Amino acid sequence: MDKPVNAPAVRHTLFDDAQALVTGTLLIALGVAMFRHAGLLTGGTAGLAFLVHYATDLRFGAVFFVINLPFYWIAWRRMGRVFTFKTFAAVALVSTFTELQPLVLRFESLHPLYAAVMGGLLMGAGFLILFRHQASLGGVGVVALMLQQERGWSAGRIQMGVDAVIVLAALFVVEPGRIAASLVGALALNLTLAVNHKPGRYVAM
Repeated sequence: MDKPVNAPAVRHTLFDDAQALVTGTLLIALGVAMFRHAGLLTGGTAGLAFLVHYATDLRFGAVFFVINLPFYWIAWRRMGRVFTFKTFAAVALVSTFTELQPLVLRFESLHPLYAAVMGGLLMGAGFLILFRHQASLGGVGVVALMLQQERGWSAGRIQMGVDAVIVLAALFVVEPGRIAASLVGALALNLTLAVNHKPGRYVAM
């Protein structure tokens, strides 16, 4: 079979980007809801927000929004204003959706291991959608995308390493059984990115 010729990059329309931001953040917010109900953690700035939420009872959405504020400067300097605007919108949407979600969704019974796998897959799919529309959820995602674009490193593998460190740090806050399930969730999330988000695999702007 002849090797297909690489097609030129296609620019996303405003509608494309808008629906991607909403769809991706809704998937991530659902994964966050599953993790929160099961008492699990994830990595990146979301993981830090979970740690603060569990330790202080502060609202996850508000903490997540505030933790991401310093990373917008990095995004603006290294990734451009369009990426920064999309990332700010994505973070704001996830923060809002996670706070509103209890009004429309409640879990009666949710096994921690199932929550880890399914929540991780949902968040991984959400991140994949955001990445393919030149957006992220700030924090580690900004650095991972920057290194992938500049050095060709896998964004999924970078995030996997950082996430593992954050989840292990949670031993001071969460019981070991929940930590083990959280590691499974981090693996599900980041394998989704590592397998599906590679340099040159998806060409669009």
